[in-house]
Amino acid sequence: MGFGMRGAGSAPILFSVKEGNTVALSELETARLHKRVGAYVEARRPPPHVRRELDLSYRVSGQSFELFEVRQAWRGAPGETIEHPIVKATFVKTVNAWRIYWQRADLRWHRYEPYPTARTIDEVLSVIETDEYGCFYG
Repeated sequence: MGFGMRGAGSAPILFSVKEGNTVALSELETARLHKRVGAYVEARRPPPHVRRELDLSYRVSGQSFELFEVRQAWRGAPGETIEHPIVKATFVKTVNAWRIYWQRADLRWHRYEPYPTARTIDEVLSVIETDEYGCFYG
């Protein structure tokens, strides 16, 4: 399934590795990551009239990104929200690949066994969309 995030003939995003640098993603690569993941999230968000109660969002931190649901807090103050994690992907520069994780009932991140790694961000998003074991969206 295409994600509408890549023009015809454009190459997939591969992230470079910088020797001796603790940050695996450059500013340009982080911007590309925001563009791809942001487009994925935007295409899957609920209709605008539902978003106050349930929404889909993401964050990028270092060499990782995380998708999560945003819901109104059941017993919280008006406008207070809670986040429910869906998936986390981390770029590992030593293997030049993305590791894909899901959060189990123990609230720890575990490798997604059908496809524990992916070479490109588009491959990560495809694995998330397919969700062979129903770990991300149930």
